[in-house]
Amino acid sequence: MKEFIHIRPSEKISLSPEQKADLLLSQLSKIPSIIVALSGGADSAYLAWAAHRALGENALSITAISPSFPAFDRATVEEFVSKFHLLHEFIETHEMENPAYRANASDRCYFCKDELFSVLDAVAQTRGFAAIAYGVNADDTLDFRPGHRAATEHQVLAPLLDAGLRKAEIRQLSQCAGLPTWDRPASACLASRVPYGTEVTPERLALIERGEAALRNLGFSQFRVRLHDRLARVEISPAELPRALSPEMAATISRHLKAVGFTYVALDLEGYRQGSLNETLPVSGRASAKAAPGT
Repeated sequence: MKEFIHIRPSEKISLSPEQKADLLLSQLSKIPSIIVALSGGADSAYLAWAAHRALGENALSITAISPSFPAFDRATVEEFVSKFHLLHEFIETHEMENPAYRANASDRCYFCKDELFSVLDAVAQTRGFAAIAYGVNADDTLDFRPGHRAATEHQVLAPLLDAGLRKAEIRQLSQCAGLPTWDRPASACLASRVPYGTEVTPERLALIERGEAALRNLGFSQFRVRLHDRLARVEISPAELPRALSPEMAATISRHLKAVGFTYVALDLEGYRQGSLNETLPVSGRASAKAAPGT
């Protein structure tokens, strides 16, 4: 099954960011009520803010809580919705109960998003919301993304995509609106740090979360702790990598990650890049497992 997304319609590319923002608000205002899937990243935060601006109390943002969602991200969401007075709820999802999700094949994201949208569907039906939306943008087009197949199956709206908004434009508009998420580094669920074929378990996710919290406490902003058994393969953004490679900091990183439960610690000399775990797939399979945003 093809899982590609196309910008709808293409002429929106020629609009300015401000015109796209106006179009987004206009389109949202025509929906009687909406639930926005809010992860706390730049895209979903901007969409949640725009939906609130267009619909007020008829826009509800919902954040899914599961072992793959870091406590740091939860705190970010809480601060964001409180500051902008968004109607918001946390809700539990149970993708960990699905053997297909835990098996961690290259289509893992499909099972996660299918669970998310199933839960949101139930909320919408019970409480009379007219639509569900999520924060896919125009830069997420033309890639194979299993999670987007789930969105299509559940008829989830993609307002940022429909307005033709790209990532850089969303950041620009977010900054103009005073949203603290405008420059937030790319994020993704903790399961994206587990190599394909290695079972996703709460214990592994918790270990990764502790490792990334340690790096954050050391002052790094864009990084990943990729789990390889008891080895932490640390990816740090190229801009921050020189600091990490100093002998003193390298020793500090190793000490902190071993303290949270890793046996071995390695710094990846290529630094942070999205979807690095896809490098283990056969070349023929990489086209069907391109990185989800922020992985």
